[in-house]
Amino acid sequence: MQSSVARRKHPFRRFFLLILPLIAILTFLLFPYYWTLVTSLTPRQELYSANTVYWPAHPTLDAYGKLFGQFNFLLPMRNSFVVALTTTVLSLTVSTLAAYSFSRFRYRGRKFFMVLFLTNNMFPTVLLLIPLFTIMRQLNILYTPMSLVLSYTTFTIPFSVWLLNGYLNDFPMSLEEAALVDGANRAQAFMRIIFPVLVPCLLATGAYIFMQSWNEYTFAVLFTNDRNRTVPVALKNLIGQLGVQWEMLTSGGIITVIPVCVMFFFAQKKLVAGLTSGAVKG
Repeated sequence: MQSSVARRKHPFRRFFLLILPLIAILTFLLFPYYWTLVTSLTPRQELYSANTVYWPAHPTLDAYGKLFGQFNFLLPMRNSFVVALTTTVLSLTVSTLAAYSFSRFRYRGRKFFMVLFLTNNMFPTVLLLIPLFTIMRQLNILYTPMSLVLSYTTFTIPFSVWLLNGYLNDFPMSLEEAALVDGANRAQAFMRIIFPVLVPCLLATGAYIFMQSWNEYTFAVLFTNDRNRTVPVALKNLIGQLGVQWEMLTSGGIITVIPVCVMFFFAQKKLVAGLTSGAVKG
């Protein structure tokens, strides 16, 4: 009798202790995105009315048309794609080689460089603005996508090196040594033995680099001009002294989120595997 009563109470306990808090947390996290979508679909006269609109009576895509037509939003999106993809490829290449060196070789200054990479993330990026601005101007690449790429590598490479180094340290060296004994050189052993297993971690690291480069604003506002503006800076230009163009600002936010969502949708399994790699030993 008592067990049957306990079974009847169990679903209510699970609902109030698990399901209800999860619903509240998801609502808190997802509601800003929902409100952004609603604002982007709401007509201008309805948007600036005194009544709160939780869903527009006459949804419209006029804001998206103005965003790509009058505002030419395709240009900053193209710039952001070029910068983010180039930064991801460059940072992943350098970070992988550096992490492999730190993990497999023992040489003088190794620990110093590892600590140097770690302490780099302790300082705010704003401290690098003036020195990087001077360097980019002397290299004659100021106001070009390459200036952003080189600037972003200053904070993406150190984190990526530590992330990949932790994974490589957990990778058994016996597999690589077996390949070396069989006649393979270091490059062949890396490409045939380590690289296929390293792909999930590379995807996770690449997703981090891409998101950091895609959303970065501080360097982008200083190292670009009207022709090379990236998405965050372009959206900031919709906020003026005379007001905020909410419908175009929110529609640009929705468009900006889509590439990252698509990337995570197709690479989610590899990303989870890469983020959890090396977390459990044995």
